Amino acid sequence: MPTAHAIIPARYASSRFPGKPLLLLHGRPMFRHVWERASRCPQLASVTLATDDERIMDAARAHGVPALLTSSAHRSGTDRIFEAARLLGLPPEAVVVNIQGDEPALNPEALGELLSAFSDPGVQAATLAHALDPADFDRPDKVKVVLAANGDALYFSRAPIPFSRDGQRPRPALGHIGIYAFSMRCLQRFVELPPSSLENTEMLEQLRLLENGIPIRVVRTQKNAPGIDRPEDVARVLPLLDP
Repeated sequence: MPTAHAIIPARYASSRFPGKPLLLLHGRPMFRHVWERASRCPQLASVTLATDDERIMDAARAHGVPALLTSSAHRSGTDRIFEAARLLGLPPEAVVVNIQGDEPALNPEALGELLSAFSDPGVQAATLAHALDPADFDRPDKVKVVLAANGDALYFSRAPIPFSRDGQRPRPALGHIGIYAFSMRCLQRFVELPPSSLENTEMLEQLRLLENGIPIRVVRTQKNAPGIDRPEDVARVLPLLDP
């Protein structure tokens, strides 16, 4: 297994929830909860915060979280992850895990499951999926994924896939969990590619890889945890966190 390093992108600006990484949950900023959970994964050699904001950097120092200040011009969290990985001097064979900064209830075991994909030396990128609640099948904010027989993603979509012509929903459909792991070589290739047509249509950046013939291995997990996208999500996540 190659050495794995996690990076947590934490951007201050957000149209739905400005300053979200600094949201206090049980007296600690949200990014600290994410870092604590990720640091419990024994397969990770390091966990680092990557931000574009001095306020978050100051809070990271105060809470003892390793952090890097990155450019504010990045188009996506993946671009920020790559800059941070380069600042860390990670070698081409390293695996870089992109952990979203709004996942304070993250299960560390899910990260171990994700990294297990790299026991196959042919895997360049991997992500997670879970059995989707049937009530979420038609919701565009719940991304669906369909797989090939070897576990690689065939397609990700906000639409209900696979479509059943006879009207019977697949059981279970698979919902995508937005945690990714890349080989450093694959991550560099990703950021060098321009945004693709399907990516722009669905607003799903992982489609850039598929559209350019780069496979994504999908690992199924039962350890999904809710994130905090909007202020109203706090109440349902707070009971899941360490006090």
